[in-house]
Amino acid sequence: MPDKFLYALARPLLFSLDPETAHNLTLLWLKRAAALGLTGLIAKPQPDPRSVMGITFPNPVGLAAGLDKDGTYIDALAALGFGSLEIGTVTPRAQPGNPKPRMFRLPKANAIINRMGFNNGGVEAFISNVQGSKFYQDKKGVLGLNIGKNADTPIERAAEDYLHCLQKVYPYASYVTVNISSPNTKNLRQLQGASELDALLSQLKDAQNRLADLHKRYVPITLKIAPDIDSEQIKIIAAALLRHRIDGVIATNTTITRDAVKGMQHGEEAGGLSGVPVFALSNTVIRALKAELGDALPIIGVGGIFSGADAQAKMDAGAALVQLYSGLIYRGPTLVRECAASLHRYLRRDNI
Repeated sequence: MPDKFLYALARPLLFSLDPETAHNLTLLWLKRAAALGLTGLIAKPQPDPRSVMGITFPNPVGLAAGLDKDGTYIDALAALGFGSLEIGTVTPRAQPGNPKPRMFRLPKANAIINRMGFNNGGVEAFISNVQGSKFYQDKKGVLGLNIGKNADTPIERAAEDYLHCLQKVYPYASYVTVNISSPNTKNLRQLQGASELDALLSQLKDAQNRLADLHKRYVPITLKIAPDIDSEQIKIIAAALLRHRIDGVIATNTTITRDAVKGMQHGEEAGGLSGVPVFALSNTVIRALKAELGDALPIIGVGGIFSGADAQAKMDAGAALVQLYSGLIYRGPTLVRECAASLHRYLRRDNI
């Protein structure tokens, strides 16, 4: 396959660069290739539609949030054949994020540590980028918009930031994800606590209902949670999701644990650890959520997917859809097609 061959050539060069520089350069190259029509050479997954949250996903393999925080590369990323794109996290106001360096590769563990800190150009610029994308204009794809809070917003006022972003992005989203689980914004994960979560979800649900009436269109809301939660916390979160009729849950974000990378270069860097080390952690959370939620609302599985078999394992745990991030960086665009093909066979086998 041309894309597999080209990525095999490009990866040594990219991995010789600082990870954040390589990240930005790859997206820029991809955007230029798309503008020149070269991304047409990339083989796409066969259509395999899935209806989740009332949305028809062209295939069950999506892009996780974090790769394109500002919506600058939507059309380029769409050319890789994803069944959905999740863009962000975006905050009300532009912010630079945490000081550099803030992204680290751990190749021995097929992992990445990042402490980006919601670096983005703010929600107004974000919306402008979304509106300018052909992907949005053609209304043929599923676009998830991921929202967060500014770093300098006190945690007790976090709901204001989420409500502001929800109002702004609502008209342009296929669904909206509420990110309360990044480890890189101080105190953010406090919002997963029982009382804080109840208060936030109540306000978000009220706003969603008002916006649905205003725009004559219902846009589902999903909640993205951490892998570093115990069984009691999972029960609390699941009960809150059901109580407030949230439409879906994304499991999971990055982990703050370091057992799997102990002793490795960069293994003790602060930030969220993604890739293979989070695979089992996220699967554990997915299974526990599925036990609590049943079929009441769907789970989107994220974390450590590096093969078609890994994607199947997410489905076995209880996920309805999957998303990729770190695996895409290590494996390249062929991973999208591999996972989609594997899930097509797997889901057809079980008549799902």
